[in-house]
Amino acid sequence: MVKPTSVTNEIRALRFRHGEMTQAELAQRLGVTRQTVIAIEQGRYSPSLEMAFQIARVFGVPLDEVFQYPGEEAAS
Repeated sequence: MVKPTSVTNEIRALRFRHGEMTQAELAQRLGVTRQTVIAIEQGRYSPSLEMAFQIARVFGVPLDEVFQYPGEEAAS
């Protein structure tokens, strides 16, 4: 069984903010299958660093606006 990733993402929200882009349309732009996009959105798969940057580029946003990694907040 595959362990889910701790990395969360905003891909679904970004798709809807960008003209209700479908998973298939995003997959085509990335050169992957729709199933890969589904797995990334659901947190069952972490994309490579290169693909993460490609996803951010598709939406025209910084990487940390697409993906978040939970951790301790910086001490003040």
